[in-house]
Amino acid sequence: MDKEFLDFGLNINRRKFLSRLSVGMGSVALGSLLIPDFFSRKGGEEALHAGLNVPHFAPKAKRVIYLFQNGAPSQLESFDYKPRLREMMGQELPESIRMGQRLTGMTSEQASFPLIGSYYDFKQYGNSQAWVSDLFPHMAKIVDELCIIRSMHTEAINHDPALTFFQTGAQQGNRPSMGAWLSYGLGSENSNLPAFCVLLSRGRGNGQGVYSKLWTNGFLDSVHQGVQFSSGEDPVLYLNNPTGLDKKLRRQMLDKLSELNHLTLSEFGDPEIATRISQYEMAYKMQTAVPDVTDLSKEPDDIIKMYGPECLVPGSYAANCLLARKLSESGVRFVQIYHQGWDQHGNLPNEMAGQARDVDQASAALIMDLKQRGLLDETLVIWGGEFGRTNYCQGRFQADNYGRDHHPRCFSVWMAGGGVKPGIVYGETDEFGYNIVKDPVHVHDFHATMLHLLGMNHERLVFKHLGRRYRLTDVHGNVVNDILKT
Repeated sequence: MDKEFLDFGLNINRRKFLSRLSVGMGSVALGSLLIPDFFSRKGGEEALHAGLNVPHFAPKAKRVIYLFQNGAPSQLESFDYKPRLREMMGQELPESIRMGQRLTGMTSEQASFPLIGSYYDFKQYGNSQAWVSDLFPHMAKIVDELCIIRSMHTEAINHDPALTFFQTGAQQGNRPSMGAWLSYGLGSENSNLPAFCVLLSRGRGNGQGVYSKLWTNGFLDSVHQGVQFSSGEDPVLYLNNPTGLDKKLRRQMLDKLSELNHLTLSEFGDPEIATRISQYEMAYKMQTAVPDVTDLSKEPDDIIKMYGPECLVPGSYAANCLLARKLSESGVRFVQIYHQGWDQHGNLPNEMAGQARDVDQASAALIMDLKQRGLLDETLVIWGGEFGRTNYCQGRFQADNYGRDHHPRCFSVWMAGGGVKPGIVYGETDEFGYNIVKDPVHVHDFHATMLHLLGMNHERLVFKHLGRRYRLTDVHGNVVNDILKT
Protein backbone atom coordinates (compact mmCIF):
# COMPACT_ATOMS: atom_id res chain seq x y z
CA MET A 1 0.00 0.00 0.00
CA ASP A 2 1.20 3.48 -0.85
CA LYS A 3 2.91 5.00 2.22
CA GLU A 4 1.50 8.50 1.57
CA PHE A 5 -2.01 7.05 1.36
CA LEU A 6 -1.48 5.13 4.60
CA ASP A 7 -0.20 8.25 6.35
CA PHE A 8 -3.23 10.17 5.11
CA GLY A 9 -5.56 7.50 6.50
CA LEU A 10 -3.88 7.62 9.92
CA ASN A 11 -3.71 11.40 10.05
CA ILE A 12 -7.05 11.96 11.79
CA ASN A 13 -7.68 15.05 13.89
CA ARG A 14 -10.00 15.48 16.86
CA ARG A 15 -12.82 16.95 14.76
CA LYS A 16 -12.79 14.06 12.30
CA PHE A 17 -12.54 11.48 15.08
CA LEU A 18 -15.59 12.88 16.86
CA SER A 19 -17.41 13.21 13.57
CA ARG A 20 -16.77 9.56 12.68
CA LEU A 21 -17.68 8.53 16.22
CA SER A 22 -21.12 10.06 15.70
CA VAL A 23 -21.86 7.90 12.66
CA GLY A 24 -23.63 5.49 14.98
CA MET A 25 -26.11 8.15 16.00
CA GLY A 26 -26.57 9.14 12.38
CA SER A 27 -27.31 5.54 11.46
CA VAL A 28 -29.85 5.26 14.24
CA ALA A 29 -31.55 8.47 13.08
CA LEU A 30 -31.53 7.24 9.49
CA GLY A 31 -32.90 3.88 10.59
CA SER A 32 -35.86 5.60 12.21
CA LEU A 33 -36.60 7.25 8.86
CA LEU A 34 -36.29 4.11 6.76
CA ILE A 35 -38.16 1.94 9.28
CA PRO A 36 -40.91 4.16 10.75
CA ASP A 37 -41.87 1.59 13.40
CA PHE A 38 -38.29 1.26 14.62
CA PHE A 39 -38.91 3.54 17.61
CA SER A 40 -42.57 2.76 18.12
CA ARG A 41 -44.19 0.16 20.31
CA LYS A 42 -44.58 -1.96 17.18
CA GLY A 43 -40.85 -2.44 17.18
CA GLY A 44 -40.88 -4.81 20.15
CA GLU A 45 -39.18 -4.62 23.52
CA GLU A 46 -36.23 -2.63 22.16
CA ALA A 47 -38.55 0.24 21.22
CA LEU A 48 -39.84 0.53 24.78
CA HIS A 49 -36.34 1.56 25.85
CA ALA A 50 -35.65 3.90 22.94
CA GLY A 51 -36.54 6.94 25.06
CA LEU A 52 -38.28 9.04 22.38
CA ASN A 53 -41.74 8.89 20.80
CA VAL A 54 -42.96 6.88 23.80
CA PRO A 55 -44.85 8.68 26.62
CA HIS A 56 -43.53 8.19 30.13
CA PHE A 57 -47.04 7.24 31.29
CA ALA A 58 -50.57 7.06 29.91
CA PRO A 59 -51.42 10.47 28.45
CA LYS A 60 -54.71 12.29 28.95
CA ALA A 61 -54.16 14.38 25.81
CA LYS A 62 -52.65 13.53 22.45
CA ARG A 63 -52.38 17.00 20.95
CA VAL A 64 -52.27 20.70 21.81
CA ILE A 65 -53.85 23.73 20.14
CA TYR A 66 -52.42 26.90 21.66
CA LEU A 67 -54.39 30.10 20.94
CA PHE A 68 -51.73 32.60 21.95
CA GLN A 69 -53.01 36.15 22.35
CA ASN A 70 -49.85 38.10 21.57
CA GLY A 71 -49.51 41.46 23.32
CA ALA A 72 -51.19 40.45 26.61
CA PRO A 73 -54.98 40.87 26.93
CA SER A 74 -56.16 42.53 30.11
CA GLN A 75 -57.40 40.08 32.71
CA LEU A 76 -59.42 42.93 34.25
CA GLU A 77 -61.55 43.20 31.08
CA SER A 78 -61.86 39.46 30.49
CA PHE A 79 -61.94 36.90 33.32
CA ASP A 80 -60.91 38.56 36.61
CA TYR A 81 -63.79 40.68 37.86
CA LYS A 82 -62.75 43.42 40.32
CA PRO A 83 -65.69 45.65 41.35
CA ARG A 84 -63.46 47.35 43.95
CA LEU A 85 -61.62 49.09 41.12
CA ARG A 86 -64.83 50.79 40.02
CA GLU A 87 -65.59 51.81 43.59
CA MET A 88 -62.13 53.43 43.89
CA MET A 89 -62.04 54.82 40.36
CA GLY A 90 -59.38 57.53 40.11
CA GLN A 91 -58.01 56.96 43.60
CA GLU A 92 -54.33 56.21 44.13
CA LEU A 93 -53.11 52.59 44.16
CA PRO A 94 -52.19 51.93 47.80
CA GLU A 95 -48.47 51.51 48.35
CA SER A 96 -49.26 48.56 50.61
CA ILE A 97 -50.58 46.78 47.52
CA ARG A 98 -47.85 47.75 45.07
CA MET A 99 -45.09 47.15 47.63
CA GLY A 100 -42.48 48.79 45.44
CA GLN A 101 -42.78 46.18 42.70
CA ARG A 102 -41.03 46.76 39.42
CA LEU A 103 -42.61 49.06 36.83
CA THR A 104 -41.91 49.44 33.14
CA GLY A 105 -40.15 52.50 31.77
CA MET A 106 -43.49 53.69 30.38
CA THR A 107 -45.05 54.29 33.81
CA SER A 108 -42.11 54.47 36.21
CA GLU A 109 -42.02 58.27 35.84
CA GLN A 110 -45.72 58.78 36.46
CA ALA A 111 -46.51 61.07 39.38
CA SER A 112 -49.53 59.00 40.38
CA PHE A 113 -51.14 55.62 39.72
CA PRO A 114 -54.91 56.16 39.54
CA LEU A 115 -57.00 52.98 39.78
CA ILE A 116 -59.24 52.26 36.81
CA GLY A 117 -62.17 49.86 36.79
CA SER A 118 -63.28 47.97 33.71
CA TYR A 119 -65.28 49.93 31.16
CA TYR A 120 -67.22 46.70 30.52
CA ASP A 121 -69.62 44.84 32.80
CA PHE A 122 -69.20 41.27 34.01
CA LYS A 123 -71.78 38.54 34.58
CA GLN A 124 -71.70 35.04 36.02
CA TYR A 125 -72.28 32.09 33.70
CA GLY A 126 -72.76 28.35 33.74
CA ASN A 127 -72.81 25.92 36.62
CA SER A 128 -69.40 27.22 37.63
CA GLN A 129 -70.81 30.75 38.01
CA ALA A 130 -67.55 32.09 36.59
CA TRP A 131 -67.37 35.83 35.97
CA VAL A 132 -66.85 36.72 32.30
CA SER A 133 -66.73 40.16 30.69
CA ASP A 134 -69.42 41.28 28.26
CA LEU A 135 -66.63 41.46 25.68
CA PHE A 136 -66.68 37.64 25.39
CA PRO A 137 -70.31 36.48 25.02
CA HIS A 138 -69.43 33.32 23.06
CA MET A 139 -66.78 32.16 25.53
CA ALA A 140 -69.30 32.87 28.30
CA LYS A 141 -71.63 30.28 26.76
CA ILE A 142 -69.00 27.54 26.98
CA VAL A 143 -67.62 28.53 30.38
CA ASP A 144 -68.48 25.09 31.78
CA GLU A 145 -65.96 23.57 29.35
CA LEU A 146 -63.19 25.88 30.56
CA CYS A 147 -60.66 25.77 33.35
CA ILE A 148 -59.97 29.46 33.99
CA ILE A 149 -56.67 30.09 35.77
CA ARG A 150 -56.61 33.55 37.34
CA SER A 151 -53.30 33.18 39.15
CA MET A 152 -50.75 32.91 36.35
CA HIS A 153 -47.54 34.84 36.92
CA THR A 154 -44.27 35.30 35.09
CA GLU A 155 -40.87 36.93 35.59
CA ALA A 156 -40.48 39.16 32.54
CA ILE A 157 -42.15 42.57 32.35
CA ASN A 158 -41.47 43.40 28.68
CA HIS A 159 -42.91 41.69 25.63
CA ASP A 160 -39.91 40.07 23.98
CA PRO A 161 -38.50 38.25 27.03
CA ALA A 162 -41.99 37.42 28.34
CA LEU A 163 -43.11 36.03 24.99
CA THR A 164 -39.89 34.06 24.60
CA PHE A 165 -40.22 32.77 28.17
CA PHE A 166 -43.74 31.47 27.58
CA GLN A 167 -42.78 29.75 24.36
CA THR A 168 -39.40 28.28 25.35
CA GLY A 169 -39.15 28.30 29.16
CA ALA A 170 -36.30 30.82 29.05
CA GLN A 171 -36.07 34.57 28.46
CA GLN A 172 -33.01 34.19 26.22
CA GLY A 173 -33.14 32.90 22.67
CA ASN A 174 -31.87 29.65 21.12
CA ARG A 175 -33.95 27.39 23.33
CA PRO A 176 -36.39 24.87 21.86
CA SER A 177 -40.00 25.98 21.85
CA MET A 178 -42.87 24.01 23.41
CA GLY A 179 -43.88 22.50 20.09
CA ALA A 180 -40.29 21.48 19.33
CA TRP A 181 -40.02 19.73 22.72
CA LEU A 182 -43.24 17.81 22.03
CA SER A 183 -42.06 16.88 18.54
CA TYR A 184 -38.80 15.64 20.06
CA GLY A 185 -40.50 13.74 22.86
CA LEU A 186 -43.55 12.33 21.11
CA GLY A 187 -43.08 12.69 17.35
CA SER A 188 -45.98 13.07 14.94
CA GLU A 189 -49.13 10.99 14.55
CA ASN A 190 -49.14 11.60 10.80
CA SER A 191 -46.06 10.82 8.71
CA ASN A 192 -47.35 13.14 5.96
CA LEU A 193 -47.55 16.25 8.14
CA PRO A 194 -45.14 17.96 10.55
CA ALA A 195 -45.52 17.42 14.28
CA PHE A 196 -45.49 21.20 14.90
CA CYS A 197 -47.36 23.81 12.82
CA VAL A 198 -47.58 27.59 13.27
CA LEU A 199 -50.38 29.94 12.15
CA LEU A 200 -50.30 33.75 12.32
CA SER A 201 -53.09 36.34 12.37
CA ARG A 202 -53.29 40.04 13.08
CA GLY A 203 -56.02 41.93 14.93
CA ARG A 204 -57.02 45.56 14.79
CA GLY A 205 -55.17 46.72 17.88
CA ASN A 206 -51.59 47.67 18.61
CA GLY A 207 -49.48 44.64 17.71
CA GLN A 208 -46.25 43.15 18.94
CA GLY A 209 -44.15 41.31 16.38
CA VAL A 210 -43.67 37.57 16.28
CA TYR A 211 -40.62 35.90 14.83
CA SER A 212 -39.27 32.47 14.04
CA LYS A 213 -37.28 32.14 17.27
CA LEU A 214 -40.63 31.57 19.00
CA TRP A 215 -41.15 28.30 17.12
CA THR A 216 -37.50 27.36 16.79
CA ASN A 217 -36.00 23.94 17.39
CA GLY A 218 -33.11 25.60 19.27
CA PHE A 219 -30.41 23.01 19.87
CA LEU A 220 -32.70 20.10 18.94
CA ASP A 221 -32.50 18.63 15.44
CA SER A 222 -34.02 20.99 12.89
CA VAL A 223 -36.72 18.45 12.03
CA HIS A 224 -38.46 19.61 15.23
CA GLN A 225 -38.80 23.26 14.16
CA GLY A 226 -42.32 24.59 13.67
CA VAL A 227 -43.56 24.78 10.09
CA GLN A 228 -45.22 28.13 9.43
CA PHE A 229 -48.36 28.18 7.29
CA SER A 230 -49.14 31.33 5.32
CA SER A 231 -52.46 32.72 4.10
CA GLY A 232 -51.43 32.93 0.44
CA GLU A 233 -51.94 30.53 -2.44
CA ASP A 234 -49.07 28.41 -1.14
CA PRO A 235 -49.75 27.67 2.56
CA VAL A 236 -46.21 26.34 2.97
CA LEU A 237 -43.63 28.26 0.98
CA TYR A 238 -41.43 26.44 -1.55
CA LEU A 239 -43.47 23.25 -1.16
CA ASN A 240 -44.77 23.05 -4.72
CA ASN A 241 -42.71 21.73 -7.61
CA PRO A 242 -40.76 24.32 -9.61
CA THR A 243 -42.11 25.28 -13.02
CA GLY A 244 -41.37 22.55 -15.56
CA LEU A 245 -40.77 19.85 -12.94
CA ASP A 246 -43.59 17.31 -12.59
CA LYS A 247 -44.12 14.92 -9.68
CA LYS A 248 -42.29 12.03 -11.37
CA LEU A 249 -39.19 14.12 -12.08
CA ARG A 250 -39.38 15.55 -8.56
CA ARG A 251 -39.36 12.01 -7.14
CA GLN A 252 -36.36 11.08 -9.28
CA MET A 253 -34.51 14.22 -8.21
CA LEU A 254 -35.18 13.51 -4.52
CA ASP A 255 -34.02 9.91 -4.93
CA LYS A 256 -30.72 11.04 -6.45
CA LEU A 257 -30.33 13.73 -3.81
CA SER A 258 -31.00 11.13 -1.14
CA GLU A 259 -28.23 8.92 -2.54
CA LEU A 260 -25.78 11.81 -2.33
CA ASN A 261 -26.89 12.63 1.21
CA HIS A 262 -26.47 8.99 2.23
CA LEU A 263 -22.92 9.03 0.90
CA THR A 264 -22.19 12.18 2.87
CA LEU A 265 -23.79 10.68 5.96
CA SER A 266 -21.64 7.57 5.75
CA GLU A 267 -18.53 9.73 5.31
CA PHE A 268 -19.09 12.30 8.05
CA GLY A 269 -21.71 10.72 10.29
CA ASP A 270 -23.44 14.04 10.97
CA PRO A 271 -26.96 13.35 12.35
CA GLU A 272 -28.13 16.64 10.82
CA ILE A 273 -27.71 15.06 7.38
CA ALA A 274 -30.25 12.40 8.38
CA THR A 275 -32.51 15.24 9.45
CA ARG A 276 -32.09 16.88 6.05
CA ILE A 277 -33.08 13.62 4.33
CA SER A 278 -36.16 13.48 6.52
CA GLN A 279 -37.11 17.08 5.69
CA TYR A 280 -36.91 16.49 1.95
CA GLU A 281 -39.13 13.43 2.28
CA MET A 282 -41.59 15.29 4.51
CA ALA A 283 -41.83 18.13 1.98
CA TYR A 284 -42.62 15.61 -0.76
CA LYS A 285 -45.36 13.98 1.34
CA MET A 286 -46.78 17.37 2.32
CA GLN A 287 -47.38 18.22 -1.34
CA THR A 288 -50.35 15.88 -1.18
CA ALA A 289 -51.42 16.30 2.45
CA VAL A 290 -51.25 20.10 2.84
CA PRO A 291 -53.63 21.14 0.01
CA ASP A 292 -56.26 18.78 1.37
CA VAL A 293 -56.01 19.81 5.01
CA THR A 294 -55.93 23.56 4.18
CA ASP A 295 -58.98 23.41 1.91
CA LEU A 296 -61.79 24.92 3.98
CA SER A 297 -64.27 25.07 1.09
CA LYS A 298 -65.55 21.58 1.85
CA GLU A 299 -66.60 22.45 5.39
CA PRO A 300 -70.40 22.22 5.85
CA ASP A 301 -72.51 25.34 6.31
CA ASP A 302 -73.18 24.67 9.98
CA ILE A 303 -69.44 24.68 10.72
CA ILE A 304 -68.94 27.93 8.79
CA LYS A 305 -71.81 29.46 10.76
CA MET A 306 -70.32 28.21 14.02
CA TYR A 307 -66.91 29.86 13.40
CA GLY A 308 -68.41 32.91 11.70
CA PRO A 309 -68.01 34.29 8.15
CA GLU A 310 -64.46 35.44 8.90
CA CYS A 311 -63.35 31.80 8.79
CA LEU A 312 -63.54 32.01 4.98
CA VAL A 313 -60.99 34.85 4.95
CA PRO A 314 -57.52 33.28 4.63
CA GLY A 315 -55.17 34.27 7.45
CA SER A 316 -57.91 35.50 9.77
CA TYR A 317 -58.05 34.26 13.35
CA ALA A 318 -61.30 32.40 12.64
CA ALA A 319 -59.81 30.71 9.57
CA ASN A 320 -56.76 29.71 11.59
CA CYS A 321 -58.93 28.22 14.36
CA LEU A 322 -60.76 26.09 11.80
CA LEU A 323 -57.47 25.12 10.17
CA ALA A 324 -56.05 24.27 13.60
CA ARG A 325 -58.92 21.86 14.13
CA LYS A 326 -58.25 20.20 10.78
CA LEU A 327 -54.50 19.94 11.44
CA SER A 328 -55.06 18.53 14.90
CA GLU A 329 -57.68 16.13 13.60
CA SER A 330 -55.11 14.97 11.03
CA GLY A 331 -52.59 14.14 13.76
CA VAL A 332 -50.45 17.26 14.08
CA ARG A 333 -49.08 17.15 17.62
CA PHE A 334 -48.84 20.89 18.37
CA VAL A 335 -50.65 23.70 16.55
CA GLN A 336 -49.68 27.22 17.63
CA ILE A 337 -51.76 30.25 16.67
CA TYR A 338 -50.30 33.71 17.32
CA HIS A 339 -52.92 36.46 17.21
CA GLN A 340 -51.34 39.90 17.39
CA GLY A 341 -52.85 43.18 18.56
CA TRP A 342 -53.47 42.98 22.32
CA ASP A 343 -51.01 45.66 23.49
CA GLN A 344 -53.48 48.27 24.74
CA HIS A 345 -51.45 51.01 26.43
CA GLY A 346 -54.10 53.52 25.39
CA ASN A 347 -57.65 53.57 24.03
CA LEU A 348 -58.20 50.15 25.63
CA PRO A 349 -62.05 50.21 25.63
CA ASN A 350 -62.20 50.59 21.85
CA GLU A 351 -59.16 48.52 20.86
CA MET A 352 -59.90 45.59 23.14
CA ALA A 353 -63.50 45.46 21.92
CA GLY A 354 -62.21 44.96 18.37
CA GLN A 355 -59.74 42.32 19.45
CA ALA A 356 -62.43 40.47 21.40
CA ARG A 357 -64.72 40.40 18.36
CA ASP A 358 -61.88 38.88 16.33
CA VAL A 359 -61.32 35.95 18.68
CA ASP A 360 -64.41 35.34 20.81
CA GLN A 361 -66.68 33.42 18.45
CA ALA A 362 -63.96 31.36 16.78
CA SER A 363 -62.31 30.38 20.08
CA ALA A 364 -65.62 29.13 21.45
CA ALA A 365 -66.44 27.44 18.14
CA LEU A 366 -63.18 25.51 18.23
CA ILE A 367 -64.11 24.03 21.62
CA MET A 368 -67.63 23.11 20.46
CA ASP A 369 -66.34 21.71 17.16
CA LEU A 370 -63.79 19.49 18.88
CA LYS A 371 -66.39 18.32 21.39
CA GLN A 372 -68.99 17.34 18.81
CA ARG A 373 -66.33 15.36 16.93
CA GLY A 374 -65.28 13.51 20.08
CA LEU A 375 -61.84 15.14 19.96
CA LEU A 376 -61.95 17.53 22.92
CA ASP A 377 -61.05 14.89 25.50
CA GLU A 378 -57.81 14.14 23.65
CA THR A 379 -56.98 17.71 22.59
CA LEU A 380 -55.68 20.32 25.04
CA VAL A 381 -56.73 23.85 24.03
CA ILE A 382 -55.02 26.84 25.67
CA TRP A 383 -55.95 30.55 25.43
CA GLY A 384 -53.91 33.45 26.87
CA GLY A 385 -51.07 35.94 26.50
CA GLU A 386 -47.58 36.54 27.90
CA PHE A 387 -48.52 38.59 30.99
CA GLY A 388 -51.34 40.71 32.39
CA ARG A 389 -52.25 44.38 32.69
CA THR A 390 -52.04 46.88 35.54
CA ASN A 391 -55.03 47.93 37.63
CA TYR A 392 -54.01 51.56 37.31
CA CYS A 393 -54.28 53.86 34.36
CA GLN A 394 -51.26 54.46 32.14
CA GLY A 395 -50.82 58.15 31.50
CA ARG A 396 -53.62 60.67 31.99
CA PHE A 397 -56.69 59.37 33.81
CA GLN A 398 -59.80 59.03 31.64
CA ALA A 399 -62.66 56.78 32.72
CA ASP A 400 -63.75 55.96 29.16
CA ASN A 401 -60.45 56.13 27.26
CA TYR A 402 -57.64 54.60 29.26
CA GLY A 403 -54.73 52.24 28.83
CA ARG A 404 -53.06 49.66 31.04
CA ASP A 405 -49.36 48.88 31.35
CA HIS A 406 -47.67 45.46 31.57
CA HIS A 407 -48.26 43.44 34.73
CA PRO A 408 -46.44 40.12 35.23
CA ARG A 409 -47.60 39.56 38.83
CA CYS A 410 -50.98 38.03 37.95
CA PHE A 411 -53.07 37.36 34.87
CA SER A 412 -55.62 34.93 33.46
CA VAL A 413 -55.49 32.11 30.92
CA TRP A 414 -57.87 29.27 30.22
CA MET A 415 -57.45 25.64 29.26
CA ALA A 416 -60.01 23.15 27.97
CA GLY A 417 -60.16 19.46 27.11
CA GLY A 418 -57.19 17.12 27.22
CA GLY A 419 -57.63 15.91 30.80
CA VAL A 420 -58.26 19.31 32.43
CA LYS A 421 -61.22 19.68 34.81
CA PRO A 422 -64.00 21.59 33.03
CA GLY A 423 -66.07 24.34 34.58
CA ILE A 424 -63.66 25.44 37.30
CA VAL A 425 -61.89 28.64 38.28
CA TYR A 426 -58.44 28.16 39.78
CA GLY A 427 -56.43 30.71 41.70
CA GLU A 428 -57.37 34.04 43.18
CA THR A 429 -56.02 37.59 43.14
CA ASP A 430 -56.56 40.34 45.70
CA GLU A 431 -59.49 42.76 45.49
CA PHE A 432 -57.29 45.17 43.52
CA GLY A 433 -56.27 42.55 40.96
CA TYR A 434 -52.60 43.28 41.66
CA ASN A 435 -51.25 40.31 43.64
CA ILE A 436 -52.04 36.60 43.86
CA VAL A 437 -53.54 35.50 47.17
CA LYS A 438 -54.31 31.85 46.41
CA ASP A 439 -52.88 29.02 44.28
CA PRO A 440 -50.19 30.76 42.17
CA VAL A 441 -49.25 29.14 38.85
CA HIS A 442 -45.85 30.01 37.40
CA VAL A 443 -44.99 29.62 33.73
CA HIS A 444 -42.77 26.65 34.62
CA ASP A 445 -45.72 25.05 36.44
CA PHE A 446 -47.86 25.64 33.37
CA HIS A 447 -45.29 23.88 31.16
CA ALA A 448 -44.91 20.99 33.60
CA THR A 449 -48.69 20.52 33.66
CA MET A 450 -49.02 20.63 29.89
CA LEU A 451 -46.31 17.98 29.48
CA HIS A 452 -47.91 15.85 32.19
CA LEU A 453 -51.23 15.87 30.34
CA LEU A 454 -49.39 14.57 27.27
CA GLY A 455 -47.86 11.71 29.26
CA MET A 456 -44.45 13.31 29.70
CA ASN A 457 -42.56 13.79 32.96
CA HIS A 458 -41.06 17.26 32.59
CA GLU A 459 -38.01 16.23 34.64
CA ARG A 460 -37.27 13.33 32.26
CA LEU A 461 -37.80 15.12 28.94
CA VAL A 462 -34.19 16.29 28.65
CA PHE A 463 -31.60 16.97 25.98
CA LYS A 464 -27.88 17.25 26.59
CA HIS A 465 -26.29 20.25 24.90
CA LEU A 466 -22.79 21.65 25.44
CA GLY A 467 -22.33 19.47 28.49
CA ARG A 468 -25.55 20.48 30.22
CA ARG A 469 -28.90 18.72 30.41
CA TYR A 470 -31.70 21.04 29.32
CA ARG A 471 -35.45 20.75 29.65
CA LEU A 472 -38.47 22.96 28.93
CA THR A 473 -38.94 23.70 32.64
CA ASP A 474 -35.20 24.23 33.28
CA VAL A 475 -34.74 23.22 36.95
CA HIS A 476 -38.19 24.34 38.08
CA GLY A 477 -41.86 23.50 37.66
CA ASN A 478 -44.56 21.59 39.53
CA VAL A 479 -47.59 19.89 38.02
CA VAL A 480 -50.82 21.66 39.05
CA ASN A 481 -52.68 18.50 40.04
CA ASP A 482 -55.77 20.35 41.29
CA ILE A 483 -56.86 21.23 37.75
CA LEU A 484 -56.45 17.69 36.37
CA LYS A 485 -59.19 15.12 35.95
CA THR A 486 -58.68 12.09 38.18
